[in-house]
Amino acid sequence: MSDGSSTRVDRRSLENDAFRVVSARDSLLTRLRNLWNRRELLFSLIRSDIRIKYKNSALGIVWSMLTPSLFLAIYWLVFAKFLKNGIPNFVVYLFAGMVVWNMFNTSLSTATGVIVVRAGLVKKVSFPREILALANVGAATFYFFIQLCVFGLYLLVVQHSPDYAYFWLLPIAFLALYFFTAALAIVMSAITVYMRDMEHFILIILQLWFFMSPIVYSYEHSIAPQLHAHGLAWLYFLNPITLIMLTFQRAFYVATYAASTTQTQIVNHHVVPVILKILPSWPMSTYCYLDLALLGIMIIVFLLAEVLFGRLQGNFESEL
Repeated sequence: MSDGSSTRVDRRSLENDAFRVVSARDSLLTRLRNLWNRRELLFSLIRSDIRIKYKNSALGIVWSMLTPSLFLAIYWLVFAKFLKNGIPNFVVYLFAGMVVWNMFNTSLSTATGVIVVRAGLVKKVSFPREILALANVGAATFYFFIQLCVFGLYLLVVQHSPDYAYFWLLPIAFLALYFFTAALAIVMSAITVYMRDMEHFILIILQLWFFMSPIVYSYEHSIAPQLHAHGLAWLYFLNPITLIMLTFQRAFYVATYAASTTQTQIVNHHVVPVILKILPSWPMSTYCYLDLALLGIMIIVFLLAEVLFGRLQGNFESEL
């Protein structure tokens, strides 16, 4: 986003709008009102980010569908043919978590340094600075929905039927993901202005975070037994991404129990597959209450992030 053409596009968008100097002393309500009044600028920056990513590309935005398609093919080849872990249709389980993770990871990795990258714009024009980070989250959201479309096509090809009864929970889980991601994005973008190493440090944190989330392993099969034995199951759910992924996996993968494709046992002199517990066997109401509670918490976290950003942005121009 740092090339000259993108800067010109963004400056034209900014100069066509009515400006108000955003002060670090603005109240939270004023900051939210500023964001709402500049929503057209936000959408313009999101479109600019998407166009620039595929600028001079022969296939253009088609790449945004080919990339997740390629990853799905690789996952199928690796986990269905070579590294079998016993979980049937594991690629469905894996990608249901990956679409959530990809949005979170892409948003944070691109938004963390966005204010530093666009320092020239920040120093010359007055506008709500957090819009730059929110634009990165918005672009990642666009790719999130494209990946969902590719995932849906894959489910049709492999004839795997999701649990449509749980689909109404997905918007709640997605909103919780969006507010959590947006909160971290705007805070990290502000901190990076003062601590430039944070842009590199966040990449390490995201690598660790990936393995702290139930993506490449089943929570109930791999993690829950050890945590429940020590009464620490609640600790794992301090990671907000966990509940969001479990909701998506419950809706798309469906099965809470499944017969292992690699492990067997002898029952009454017969060899039968081992039954694996894949997902929590919570009723739909539990998913609903937990997702709504998480959404409420993440909205509060986002508002606190706005307050913190307002306090940190006062010296941006001098630090940049």
